[in-house]
Amino acid sequence: MSLTRAALELSRAVDVLSFSAPITHVYNPLTYAWASHAEYLQRYASAPKRVVYIGMNPGPFGMTQTGVPFGEVGFVRDWLGLAAKIERPAIEHPKRPIQGFECTRSEISGARLWGAIAQRYGRPEAFFAHSVVLNYCPLVFMEASGRNVTPDKLRRSECEPLFAACDRHLAQVVRALEPRWVIGIGHFAAARARAALGTAGPTVGQILHPSPASPRANRGWLQEAERELRDLGVCDSCVTGDS
Repeated sequence: MSLTRAALELSRAVDVLSFSAPITHVYNPLTYAWASHAEYLQRYASAPKRVVYIGMNPGPFGMTQTGVPFGEVGFVRDWLGLAAKIERPAIEHPKRPIQGFECTRSEISGARLWGAIAQRYGRPEAFFAHSVVLNYCPLVFMEASGRNVTPDKLRRSECEPLFAACDRHLAQVVRALEPRWVIGIGHFAAARARAALGTAGPTVGQILHPSPASPRANRGWLQEAERELRDLGVCDSCVTGDS
């Protein structure tokens, strides 16, 4: 199964789910930003990979705006060369408008991640020849205040059908890309990858999430991520290690 078809299946599966208070708005970039996401998959995720990096879910100024995982506007447009038209969600939060590539806020996690990759590899093709970055969950959750809510904070009854759909999608990704490693960017993504894939598939590892909410990441995310990837043995495919 192609990743575009798998992503469409995931989008349909999560679109029928409902979420209760304090969640008031849910965005699905696989619908309103589909053109950009599909182009990303077609250009950069169409062949087997040694490493699949998995994030948690879209950040408010990253994939939420651009449709690309960790998709900080500047790196998506200027380094990845993607600039497809971004539509709008059917029900938009007044404090979280979708501005697409006109968004002027920086997604710091994405700037750190893609900045490290760009610094190490120079050209996108050099990185994507063996690796790709995806997200476990495609949905964005917001409270009435506009505060972002991550999937791990949802009610258990709401997590179960959501995680089941995301687990199926991750298994499809692994079958399509045949990676040697699946690397969770942060604890949540690594834990979900282990739950979804078990022990019979690729090696599942974890690196520190580049979020500015993490004191460890703010003290030197790049150096920590490099060390973790070396310890995992991903040196020839890591963000900044030896090739």
